[in-house]
This record gives sequence, structure tokens and C-alpha cells, in this order.
Amino acid sequence: MELPAAGAAIAALFGLLIGSFLNVVVWRVPRGESIAHPPSHCPRCGHRIRWYDNVPVISWLVLRAKCRDCGNPISARYPAVELGTGVAFALVGLWWALVRLPQHLSVVAALVELVAYLYLAAITIALALIDLDVFRLPNAIVYPAYVVGAVLLGLVALLDGDGWGALRALIGCVALFLFYLIVVLVYPSGMGLGDVKLAGVLGLFTAWIGWGGLTVGAFAAFLLGGVFGVVLLIAQRAGRKTRIPFGPWMLAGAWVGIVAGEPIAGAYLRAFGLA
Repeated sequence: MELPAAGAAIAALFGLLIGSFLNVVVWRVPRGESIAHPPSHCPRCGHRIRWYDNVPVISWLVLRAKCRDCGNPISARYPAVELGTGVAFALVGLWWALVRLPQHLSVVAALVELVAYLYLAAITIALALIDLDVFRLPNAIVYPAYVVGAVLLGLVALLDGDGWGALRALIGCVALFLFYLIVVLVYPSGMGLGDVKLAGVLGLFTAWIGWGGLTVGAFAAFLLGGVFGVVLLIAQRAGRKTRIPFGPWMLAGAWVGIVAGEPIAGAYLRAFGLA
């Protein structure tokens, strides 16, 4: 099996396991509950879930979407999150193997960078679902992301001797945070402080890829969110005062910037004779 396919397959299996954990995070974090205690249990009858009933996707199918103890239905969202995380991790692994791996001087640095973006993929899923559920981006997830991102990408920069990459990521972090802060101060009803806090994290990860990743990622968030809002208005599924969470679009836009920001920015500059 070639490296890109092997990397994607391994990342997908890892993603299925992480997806199972994300279901716990998405349910408990907004409620202020511990993600470690008590162990996984049925939210209806309280019975602890047996290890063989906690196999991603497969257990849900074997149990026919019902709790073994009380018979109450288990939402299809659980296997969907597990499967979705597996697919997301596979795509990140494929992108890393094809695009990012050749750009590193150190194999260890490349692997650390892969871990950093798999982590971003995991919190992307968790934050998007929580924001859709309760219109919040919990500090318990956003704040640690600054530390994890800075440590992992800082280590990559150290191993590869890429001091400029680290500085660019720091500038991107501060710049996007300040940009969103200004937007909130000027138009406070448009978004919340949670979006501002998340912006710094996304600035860090997108600017690490390059200036194109940062600018395209920031623009894509507003473009995607705006298109979605217009579609809802046309379909009469929302009004002008309908509250729509912006966090998922920030996250989606960031991934556009990460994966395609550099070529998009390059094509734009060439089209205007600037590159």
C-alpha cells in the first residue's frame, strides 16, 4: 500500500476511535460535566456501556440502534459523528501525505504537524456540533487549543528550523483575533466573543500554512456563512433576525484556507499580475 493510502487508512481508524470520544465531549462539555467520570453510560437508564457495546459504528449496528439494557433508541448521530471523524481524519492524512510531507526537512517534524492538524480536525467537529446545538464555543475546548497548537507547531518549527513559519503563525493568530474583535465591537449583534476567541486559534493554524491560507480561510468563512444565510432566506427557513451560529463557517473556512488557500491566493495574484 502506498504511503498516502496507508496514511489515510491509519488516520481513518484512529478517527473512528476519536469520534467515539467526541460524542462524549459534545454531550458533556456544554453541560459542564466531566469527560472522564463517570464512564460512558446510557443517558436514559444510566447503565454503564460495556466495552463491546462501545465499538465505533459497529456496536450501533449490532444493537440495532437501541440500548442493551433499557431498549431506548440510540440516536443515529452517534455513529454519524464516529464515521464523519474517520472520514475527516482520512482526508487530513491524505492531504498531509501528498502536500505537507514533502515540504519538511524532518520526518519527525512532519509527523508532529500531522498530529496538530488531526487535533484541529477533532476540535472542528466538536465545536461545530456544540455551536449548532447550544450556540456556544466552550472555553474548555478553545483555550487549550491555543496551547496545543502553539506547542505542536512550535515543535515542528524547531525540528525543521523554520523560525519564520512560527512567527507567521503567531502574527496570524493575533491578526485574526484582533480582526474579529473589531467586528464584534462594531457590530456586536453579528457574532459573539466565542467567535473572537476561536479566531485566534484558526489564525494560528491557517497562517502556519502560509499567508494565502490565512487570508483565504478568513474570507471563506464569511463567504460560506453568507451563502448559507441567503439560501435559508430564499427557502424561507429563516428571517433577518434568525440566529445562525457562525462558528461552523469559521471552521469550514479555515479548512478551505489550510487545504487550498495557497493555490487559490497564488492564482488570484497571478490573475492580476502581482505574482
